[in-house]
Amino acid sequence: MRADELSGPQGSGRQGERPLRVLYVTARFFPYLGGIETHVFEVSRRFAARGVDVTVLTTDTSGKLAPEEVIDGVRVRRVPAYPAERDYYYAPGLRTVIADAGRWDIVHCQGAHTFVPLLAMRAALRARLPYVLTFHAGGDVTAWRGLIRGAQWRALRPYLARASRLIGVTQDEAQRFQRTLNLPWEQFAVVHNGASHMPRVAPEPSLRRGAPQIVSVGRLERYKGHQRVIAAMPHILQRYPDARLKIVGKGSYEEALRKLTRRLRLESRVEIGSIPAGDTDGMAAAFASADVVTLLSEHEGEGIVVLEALALGRPVVVAYATALREFADQGMARAVSLQGTDAEVAATIIQQIERPLAPAHFEPPTWEACVDALFQIYTEAVSPQPDQGALAHVESGRA
Repeated sequence: MRADELSGPQGSGRQGERPLRVLYVTARFFPYLGGIETHVFEVSRRFAARGVDVTVLTTDTSGKLAPEEVIDGVRVRRVPAYPAERDYYYAPGLRTVIADAGRWDIVHCQGAHTFVPLLAMRAALRARLPYVLTFHAGGDVTAWRGLIRGAQWRALRPYLARASRLIGVTQDEAQRFQRTLNLPWEQFAVVHNGASHMPRVAPEPSLRRGAPQIVSVGRLERYKGHQRVIAAMPHILQRYPDARLKIVGKGSYEEALRKLTRRLRLESRVEIGSIPAGDTDGMAAAFASADVVTLLSEHEGEGIVVLEALALGRPVVVAYATALREFADQGMARAVSLQGTDAEVAATIIQQIERPLAPAHFEPPTWEACVDALFQIYTEAVSPQPDQGALAHVESGRA
């Protein structure tokens, strides 16, 4: 059943009485950019347009953002998070908002890599609210963070075991977490992200005359692999002296990328900047300017950037890792090993410039299909269920 096919007020009343009330909980939301931010924005605004009562609960480490606002029909509530200079997002204020159980029918936790999902799941259990979680398994910002992942999953497992559904954005992600957590496969679901409808923009012909442009898109963090494309540029310039690299994104790794650019004396060849959230025209123009789009991320939940680039017919180079390897295995992109040298990265990019490998016609998954799948999960979760047990059982580890 689709969210816009229900009877009742506003076209989506629960049991003919009122709209379904969904609370999304995410560590970051607009104006910050990233895969999870994009997912929550695209899904929540479509639910709101269908008449679902949607609120996004997120954090603010800066203390400068509005505590409450409406973005594209979606209520956004922000609570303080600490410490400001780290990305732990410890936000005790989440509990107070979630505890208002009469306001929500279901809580959807987005991501599992900060304190936010732990606090949210605990609060939902205390309020006896059903909750689901989407993993969005991106990469680790630091090596230390990667080392503690095992302990983190052990700590989260009792709460994840109580979730109505655990959602992977790819089959690979769902299967990986099912093995890691050793939970029943029936508790997992696969709901693919959509790709934004990108307006068609004609390629800029000046870039097709011996001056190829490479576009690397993604949050500016080390695991995203932008530095690998910068390091490959001297090799690419040996073949194409007028080649350019455009890096699109924002994040804490920006200064390190700029230092590498200066060290390699590539200031005139490398541009680093960002495109405002929701500016599909700007992103489409960036893709259209590219002879090759790269995403050399060590970890990626699905790779929305790749979907959007392929939808516009752009050749893509990915790292052969996590969900990105599926694009290479299906013949939709060329791939480089995570251990590949700078010269090997350059050779693969040059190969995509000179002998582009890209599907002739590619229809990416849609956000509408994503919303339909999530709505089915929500309706199943809010149906009367046997008592799942007291919070004390969870905290004792008997999950």
